[in-house]
Formats: sequence, structure tokens, C-alpha cells
Amino acid sequence: MSDNINNSINRIIKMETIFDEAQEKIKKLEEAIEDFANFQSEIQKLEDYYQSKEWKEDFKLDESGELPKDLKRGVLSEDGIFNLLEKNSDLDKLIK
Repeated sequence: MSDNINNSINRIIKMETIFDEAQEKIKKLEEAIEDFANFQSEIQKLEDYYQSKEWKEDFKLDESGELPKDLKRGVLSEDGIFNLLEKNSDLDKLIK
């Protein structure tokens, strides 16, 4: 085989590897986007909670030390929940 054909074969093999990997990544991204879109109703529940009087009451309980110390409560972190909802909104706009 000539060098020209060997170069073409090597190039095709390399591009085929990239092609296969791109297909896999696109498939995973499509699945992740679908999962994200399907989860929006749950995120809406989180946003509704954050804007509710119940969140304010829970936040006050946390601030006054009335909640158990070992209770996971990231949802009561004002910055944490706000940033998550903002990031969700940005991503939602990006994929629409």
C-alpha cells in the first residue's frame, strides 16, 4: 500500500473514533436534557416552597436553632437555593 493510502486509512480510523465518541456524547446529552426537562415540575415545587410562608417559617426555625443539628437543610440556604433556581432558569432557557 502506498503512503497516501496508509495516511488516508489512519485519518479515517482517527475520524471514525471521534465520530463514535461524538455520537455517544450527543446521545448522553439528549438523555440528560430530556431528564432535566422532565424534572422541571419537581424544581417548580422547590421554587414554590422557596417563595412560600412555609420556607420562611422553616428558615426561622433553623435560625433559632430549633431544628436537629444533623438535619440536612441545604434548601434553607438562601444563596444555595437561589443560585440553584437561577442556574436552572439559565439552563432551561439555553435548551429551549
